[in-house]
Amino acid sequence: MDVVLLSRIQFAVAAGFHFIFPPLTFGITLVILVLETLYLKSDQEIFKTISSFLIKILGLIFVLGVATGIVLEFSFGTNWSQYSRFVGDIFGAPLAAEGILAFFLESVFLGLLLFGRNRVSRKFYWFSAFLVFFGALLSGFWIIIANSWMQTPAGYAIEGGRAVLTDFYAAVFNPSTVIRFLHTMLAGWITGSLFLAGLAAWYLLNRRHEAISKILMKISLTIFIFSALAQFVSGHSSSVQVAKTQPEKMAAFEALWNTMEGAPLSLFGIPIESEQKTYLEVSVPKLLSLLIYSDPDARVLGLNEFKPDERPPVFLPYLSYHVMIALGALFALLAAVGAVMLVRGTAYTARWFLVALIAAIPLPHLANQFGWIAAEVGRQPWVVYRVLKTADAVSVVVPAWQVLFSLIMFSLIYMLLFVVFIMILLKIVKKGPGATSEGY
Repeated sequence: MDVVLLSRIQFAVAAGFHFIFPPLTFGITLVILVLETLYLKSDQEIFKTISSFLIKILGLIFVLGVATGIVLEFSFGTNWSQYSRFVGDIFGAPLAAEGILAFFLESVFLGLLLFGRNRVSRKFYWFSAFLVFFGALLSGFWIIIANSWMQTPAGYAIEGGRAVLTDFYAAVFNPSTVIRFLHTMLAGWITGSLFLAGLAAWYLLNRRHEAISKILMKISLTIFIFSALAQFVSGHSSSVQVAKTQPEKMAAFEALWNTMEGAPLSLFGIPIESEQKTYLEVSVPKLLSLLIYSDPDARVLGLNEFKPDERPPVFLPYLSYHVMIALGALFALLAAVGAVMLVRGTAYTARWFLVALIAAIPLPHLANQFGWIAAEVGRQPWVVYRVLKTADAVSVVVPAWQVLFSLIMFSLIYMLLFVVFIMILLKIVKKGPGATSEGY
């Protein structure tokens, strides 16, 4: 088998599994910070009880996130040595900053949240909750910087066959960093808040911890409503940025085979790359031009503008992009319904709504994964956009059979880890908030 394809699959499996956990920490740390703030201001024990329960779940998620993230760091040296040699001077900096400035901040103060409630003042404990929330976001920010630089590289020069950093600020705040970070942060808040709203819904359906569950539902659902609606604005900004900085990627997202003035927005279709044709397509005339350039007759570049060996694949980016948007629309609908039910006070009792919240728990994860697939596959054939091709980035001394062996091994380990994670999570949930002692 092809070593490049195997290495890509292995990294995709490792990154995809790891990407289950960090978005959850974004949302859960925000809810914990809200609860600790309410506890600090009101001195009501119920807020402390809920927060302690969520901190226990956060600890489990954090451990899995760390364990699965380490594999990615090592894979740059094992499977992608040519990539590491070429861009290590630039790519290594945000990864190091993530470890030193964010990971240690988050892990140290998470330890204090888990074991130090009775050992520090209430204000310092609240400050620790804030630093864990901030550390999670900071960690995501540095990772987004690293990935965004691969999407829209800036602040560098090629010297001696390597990319050398010439402008740190330009590299950090390259054209896609801020937009992609906001998009990812909101996705994380959606993921974590919907997970907790579903958890509260499960308790309410089973008539357990009802007072606690109503508070958890109200806070989580409020964050979800804000995030799901704001994500529409963020998603639009992200798509406009992609269209202007990586036009062939947007052409693949929309299966726009040829450049058009007044380009349509494709809603559904089956793109066949070999025929340069989209079957059963449903589209809205001129809407793509309008959304990107605020001009219904604006010119949008199609795939025909790019060399055949520099075009991304079409089917997978098209499918992933449209599934992500469809799920985003579903979240907005659920948020609108949730807002109405919160105002009317029926969000805690309507059985169909509680069941819907539980069923929706995995959907943000699917949206995250499909969004990531669209972003990464849509960048091909480049590992660093228009600087280094993926085929030139792999390790030259690692044979295909070794990559295949490690791929199978990692897949088996990940399945085992996921089963263990679910078992421990269910055990914590079944015991419930009342079983969580303070300072655990």
